Amino acid sequence: MIPANEQSELHNLYRQNPSLASDYLRQLKTELPTNSSLYLGVYASKTEENYINFVRGLSQQFNLPLVATEDVQYLNPHEQFLRKSLQAINDNAQLHDVEQLAKQTGSHYLKTSSELISDYHKFDLDDAIKNAQKISQEINAQVTFKDPELPKFKQNKFPTSKEYLRHLAQTGLTKRFKNGKIPLAYQQRLDYELQVINQMGFDDYFLIVWDVMNYAHSIDVTTGPGRGSAAGSLVAYSLRITEVDPLKYQLLFERFLNPARQQMPDIDLDIPDDRREEVIQYMFHKYGMDHAAQILTFGTLAAKQALRDVCRVFGLNQFEMKKWTQAIPYSKTQITLDQAYKESKDLQLLVNSSSFNQLLFATAKHLEGLPRHYSIHAAGLVITDNSIASLVGLQASSEGIPVTQQTKLNVEALGLLKIDFLGLRNLTILGTTLDLLKNDGVVLDPHQIPLNDPATLRLFQEGKTDAVFQFESDGIKNVLRRLHPDNFEDIVAVNALYRPGPIQNIDHFINRKHGKEAISYPDSSLKEILSPTYGILVYQEQVMQTAQVLAGFSLGEADLLRRAMSKKNITVIQKQRDKFIAGALKLGRSKQVAEKVYDYIAQFANYGFNRSHAVAYSEIAFWLAYLKVHYPAAFYTALLNSNLGNRHKINDFLTQVQSNGIKVLGPDINESQKEFSLKNNQILVGLRAIKGLRQDFIDAISALKSPVTSLSDFLLKIDSKFLNQAAIDNLIKSGAFDKLEPNRNKLLATSKDLVDTVKMSGNNTSLFETLEPKPIEKPMPTNSEKAQMEDEVMGFATTMNPLIAVQKYAQRFGAKLLKDFSINETGVGVGKLTKIKPIRTKKGEVMAFVTFIDSQGEFEFTIFPKIYEKLSTILELGQIYLLQVRTQADRYDPTKKQYLLTSAKQVNYQE
Repeated sequence: MIPANEQSELHNLYRQNPSLASDYLRQLKTELPTNSSLYLGVYASKTEENYINFVRGLSQQFNLPLVATEDVQYLNPHEQFLRKSLQAINDNAQLHDVEQLAKQTGSHYLKTSSELISDYHKFDLDDAIKNAQKISQEINAQVTFKDPELPKFKQNKFPTSKEYLRHLAQTGLTKRFKNGKIPLAYQQRLDYELQVINQMGFDDYFLIVWDVMNYAHSIDVTTGPGRGSAAGSLVAYSLRITEVDPLKYQLLFERFLNPARQQMPDIDLDIPDDRREEVIQYMFHKYGMDHAAQILTFGTLAAKQALRDVCRVFGLNQFEMKKWTQAIPYSKTQITLDQAYKESKDLQLLVNSSSFNQLLFATAKHLEGLPRHYSIHAAGLVITDNSIASLVGLQASSEGIPVTQQTKLNVEALGLLKIDFLGLRNLTILGTTLDLLKNDGVVLDPHQIPLNDPATLRLFQEGKTDAVFQFESDGIKNVLRRLHPDNFEDIVAVNALYRPGPIQNIDHFINRKHGKEAISYPDSSLKEILSPTYGILVYQEQVMQTAQVLAGFSLGEADLLRRAMSKKNITVIQKQRDKFIAGALKLGRSKQVAEKVYDYIAQFANYGFNRSHAVAYSEIAFWLAYLKVHYPAAFYTALLNSNLGNRHKINDFLTQVQSNGIKVLGPDINESQKEFSLKNNQILVGLRAIKGLRQDFIDAISALKSPVTSLSDFLLKIDSKFLNQAAIDNLIKSGAFDKLEPNRNKLLATSKDLVDTVKMSGNNTSLFETLEPKPIEKPMPTNSEKAQMEDEVMGFATTMNPLIAVQKYAQRFGAKLLKDFSINETGVGVGKLTKIKPIRTKKGEVMAFVTFIDSQGEFEFTIFPKIYEKLSTILELGQIYLLQVRTQADRYDPTKKQYLLTSAKQVNYQE
């Protein structure tokens, strides 16, 4: 069918030259098969009557039947305005006379059949309508929804996938034991799991996942120990898909794959975020163009974004736009415009102040939630034996891998297998640290790190877990200090408990560990299950084990019970209760005990956390903490490189590094790499940390073959396109030439003449020597002046850190580190101001949330209106302050501190 609306190729050719449209149609007919059914589209429009007659003439000339082709852009006539608003947002354009425009109706709406028949009859196009009906009856488009269909894993080593999987699992498990002998309990568990996997038809799935993980290991990608319930599978452990021994940690296979419930296993794979693309590309090349694809995802217009976009296309300036966005309650990130209107008096006043504002707000509400743009899903890849194109539409991507035109839930519903490759930044930090150590001759296997290492446990006990995966927040650090974990199991439990539901059990957990509260069990038979968590149900697996031990449930049945409780399915819960009590009575328990235990697990099951996931992720945390304790220079180097785009975090981490006695070396034109690097257990700043340097300039510096001997020598060696005065001066201010000429002032005074001379000489060395300007004598900058230069061009200083200097000086007079303040304490601290966010209260007063950093981290303070009125004139980003601090318990989380600023004094630090 050739469409004929105003956006079609035929219509465009007609407007240019009618004969071009005829030529286009003639060429098209010659290229199509002789038996093809070609129709010529036409649409009824008074404004296009001449074009309709032209199309009718083409129909007769080429003997092509006409068919009605409407261009539907919205449902109702009055929605034309919304369509134009959305188009203006997309085109970054403005609308004019919006109130008048909003009153206009459009013709591109979805018409009723009677309207269409009437419209086309007026132009004697009844056949076009009949042909449209004929085509609709002939089209047979059926979308079949089904469970994911597993691709067949292609291999020629064994007759079946079942046999190949058994071989790999058996061989892999044997390698897990030093003597090569598999204990009986492990062999029985392996046999059981393989049997279930085969019965449920998942042999190929495990082989597919094994294959990609095997590839990742072969190219030295640092993979995680596991994610989610998959860590409870011994087969996954044997295949090195996971690295957590499920028997050692009492992890349950049925929590992952339940033979009593036919459901696709879900093995999500953690990959370092800087190497994820390599793994994705491997899968794409292995399965082929029409058998592997990434997944589309939509970014939608959230409340504030919709409001901003509509304000812009309505022609509002930045100040007017800010009034609208500030009227949205700041504390709720997922708020809708309807909710915002109900909660915000400012917004109600703004909306109702004029008909223009009412139209603006109504337009934003209509557009809220609509897709704003599409992108590629951050993790998912679908694979299939059949042609993906036969199941779902595809489109091209910049990476060369096709992208499905359906989102992740839809592609699964169409029967495509989705595997998630999740980029984990902490694995990048881990892998980079291990590589840095390897370069220094230290080969460390994280799986051999002892999980009872005293120094690492001490770090957790002291809550010094900044930059330690899963344990970075102030709240969880406070829990660690109170709990004082002395074993890995306590760390796993904290990881599981510090979540919205189970957090209410933390105080009981801590008190029971320290003997302040009696440890009790609902029944003595549960002591072995609950003793590691001091009698408190923490994990979902404990719920399952309780049902197994007390009521004789199989683990599959126990998993169904757990799921019913977590989903609060009252009917199923009552049915399971009767079954639980009957099972307990059968095992000789009393009805009273059975009811007590059932009520107990019903109370806690909704708060239980997946133990398999908690163990696996706590293991990553322990590895990182171990590296932080024993190899801090390498750890922080990796951490700095992972945060190169975040100046505040770089500053924060470097302050921690310097306060811990690790030497940070400034940039060096001859020795610095692109990123931070390790040199003699010291951290050398990389060139990318310097502002204003183009990436190709940094590449050119790194590629210099011979050492630079002076600034002049450097300017002559680099390509003239890089002779940018500001970039050269930034290199000087950073200290990159200090080893060649320690007087930065002298270099800065001569750099412009030097750059101009090199440009004039055209890199001709002999001519340059003739033209080279005479050096200008300047006083040597002080350390304080050097630090200011470095802070200007890098956002931090390596020569001297004023914040640490002030902090150490103030500590002699009783100042405390900000992290060391307890709840409900007052005192003096030191901090550098990095962020100010003023807000207006419901009473119209101005208060602020501000962020200070000290040598140990970043801390948010609240400044109430009366105090902010006094301090607002002296608060300046980047300055160091003596702080009068008061702390109180956070009202949402009593285990967390809330910092209040009651006074501040700027410190003018001089060397």
